[in-house]
Parts: sequence; C-alpha cells; structure tokens
Amino acid sequence: MKILDWYILKRYLFTFFMMLLLFIPIGITVNLAEKIDRILENEVPFEEVASYYFDFTIYFATLLFPLFLFLSVIWFTSKLANNTEIVAFLSSGVSFTRFLRPYLVGATIIAALALMLGMYWAPIASKGFNEFTYKYLKNTKVAQTSHIHRQINENEYIYVSNFDTKIKRGNNFTLEHFEDNKLAYKIHASVIRYIEKDSSYQLTNYNLRTIGEFEDELEYVRKKDTIFNFDLQDLTPPMYVAETLTYGELLTFIAREEVRGSSNINRYKVVQYKKWSLPVSVFILTIIAVAVSSVKRRGGMGVNLAFGIVIAMIYVFFDKVFGVMAEQSDFSPLLAVWFPNILFGSLAIYLLYNAKR
Repeated sequence: MKILDWYILKRYLFTFFMMLLLFIPIGITVNLAEKIDRILENEVPFEEVASYYFDFTIYFATLLFPLFLFLSVIWFTSKLANNTEIVAFLSSGVSFTRFLRPYLVGATIIAALALMLGMYWAPIASKGFNEFTYKYLKNTKVAQTSHIHRQINENEYIYVSNFDTKIKRGNNFTLEHFEDNKLAYKIHASVIRYIEKDSSYQLTNYNLRTIGEFEDELEYVRKKDTIFNFDLQDLTPPMYVAETLTYGELLTFIAREEVRGSSNINRYKVVQYKKWSLPVSVFILTIIAVAVSSVKRRGGMGVNLAFGIVIAMIYVFFDKVFGVMAEQSDFSPLLAVWFPNILFGSLAIYLLYNAKR
C-alpha cells in the first residue's frame, strides 16, 4: 500500500474507534443515571454492576454500530474535503475508484470485527446484560406466557393456555404422546406448577386417558407430583434467548424450535440473519459516506454531518421496523433483515456513480 492508502486507512480506523470511545461513556452515564435508584435499592454488588456495564458496552456498541461507522467516515472524509486534500489526490491522477480502495480495506477490517462481535462476543454480552436487567431492574423475564404449544420430542406435544413465570404456575395443561403417528395417551391438568427444588411438576386435577384398542383407560388424581422430560426453560424460553446464543448454538436452537413448532421462530431467524447483514452494511455505509462527504460544500462539514445523521437514522429506522414486522407477522425474516441493505446498497451504487463523474 502507498502512503495515501496508509494515511486514509489510519484515519478511518482511528476515527471509528475514537467515535466509540466518545459515545460509549455517554451511553453508560445516561444508563447509570436512569438505573442508579434500582441498583441501590436492590443492593447490587459492585462486581455485578461492573460486569453489567462491561456487557452494556459491547451491547451498546453492537446496537449502534452502523451509526458510529457512518458518522466517523463522514467526519474525517469531510475534513479531507475541506482541506482540499481530496482534490489534490484526484488531481494527481488517482481515480475515484482507486481513492476508495483504502476505505474498502478499512471496511473489511471493521466488517470482520462486526462478524466476530455478532457471532461470539455480543451473545455473551447480551446474556449478561439481559440477566442483570431482569434480575435487578425489572424483576421478571420477558417470555411467551399464553397459548404455549410446543413439541418437546419426536413423540410428545404440550400445551398450556397461560403461564405465570413469577409463580411458575400454568393453567389448562395438556400433554399428548404419539406412537406410530397414533395417539397413545393424553394427560390433562387444570393447573401445572413447577417445583424448583427438585425440578418436578405438580399437577392439579390430573387426568390420564390411555387409548386402548377397544376402549380407553381413565385415571383421575386430585394432585399428582411427576417429572417430565422438559424443563421450565423449554416451556417458556425468554424472548431474548436467541440473542444470547453463539452462531452454532443459535442454529441448533432454531432447528429444535422449528421441530417444536415455536411461534417465535421468526424472531429467532431475524437474530440469525442480522449476524450476516451487519458486516455487509459496513461496506454499504462506507461507500455512501465517502460519496456524500468527498465533495467540498459551501456549508462545510456541518452539512455533511447533518446529511449523514439523517441517512444513518433512516437506516436504523428501516432496520428496526422491518425486524419488528418479521417478528410480529408472517413477513419473511430474510427479506426483513436484508431489505435495508438492498435499499441502501442501491443508493450507494447511485451515489458512487455520480461521485465518479
């Protein structure tokens, strides 16, 4: 690489990491100001608070990764344009495509970081962040609590009309066991309660119907303690569970949930696809930022930054809206996650074409 390439690459990486170092402490300060009362009220140990804010740093950086990247590229490229450095580069015979090369090298480095972050580091941080939040700050877990219908293995299906995660109690529990695609027996209870100390279940108004060749056998018990081959996590997994799994664990989890007929499968697939879409967005946003800010404007850097903030916020808006749409409806998770990249990728091609001219 030539001196020009190293100069731009160093500015690219330095500005991006400085942007992170600038905004992350602000995010921590704002979050601490909001949560300090609950932390003191619950007498949370300092070690857990420190661990929480370490996880929060990674969680916050992942959440606003595109915004930080976009603003940092616009910032230092606008400075180059205002100092007429870009004009000097291009006047020396360097094509705009050649000028873009160190940006793409930098984007490759950041994309690799984003990939590692999404695949391994962010899930670990998300687990610590969410567990602390629901243990000390919200005192509950976000989980599916109504009309739970799941396949727990190849032969058994369960249904609970509603489940209270605080008292670990559900209503209208049903378990159906099939053999050779035929119903072998069916268990029904008006109430199911999870006994945490021995990982068992207590069933109230227990009814067992065993299907016979000519007639069925019926068994009724007022209360019955038993053990099932599923635990509470299988019955009501937290909504954020996919965010806490590394990529390999996530693929296994999604495959198992598809077999079980989980109603949250779209939510889990959105998390899966975003792990790949974020690194691609690094290249798209870099090209847009360079194309927008490489021209010296009368309003100076402020105009470029204002335009950059608008573009970045629109990108984040589309990303969130389509993600929620996929989670709450039958809209394709793959299309929902990749639509912002398709839209802004087309914009990047258009802006790059005009910047070359």
